[in-house]
Amino acid sequence: MSVARILADKGAAVETVSPNRTVDEAIHMLAEKRIGALIVSDSGGRVIGILSERDVMRALACDGASAVDQPLSRYMTAKVVTCTRRASIEDVMETMTEGRFRHLPVVEDGRLVGVVSIGDVVKHRIAAVEAEHKAMRDYITMA
Repeated sequence: MSVARILADKGAAVETVSPNRTVDEAIHMLAEKRIGALIVSDSGGRVIGILSERDVMRALACDGASAVDQPLSRYMTAKVVTCTRRASIEDVMETMTEGRFRHLPVVEDGRLVGVVSIGDVVKHRIAAVEAEHKAMRDYITMA
């Protein structure tokens, strides 16, 4: 199974934010949308960073309450690991595990086309295992 399948099922809508927005604005977006990360992009749709709940916590730990008034570009993760729609679920799981992050932007031709979360990956992996299990059970009962 590939990332393309996940995006086909969940949709390719991605919450993005410009780098000059404040941490406070980003926190409210995260809460309102009930998501764990925002993709930071320029006006052309190019990924320039990601701001996760973990980044917000680090900002508050380092600079206290004054962090909320700062531009989120100060605290975002600028070295963003991405994948393409062709990436396999196994590759995405390995990338997320090794990098210790839960959100992976999907980029093709330099433009953001979606994002997958660890929840998306686990959901699809469980569905695949259950389908294999059912197929095996059906095969055994027919024999």
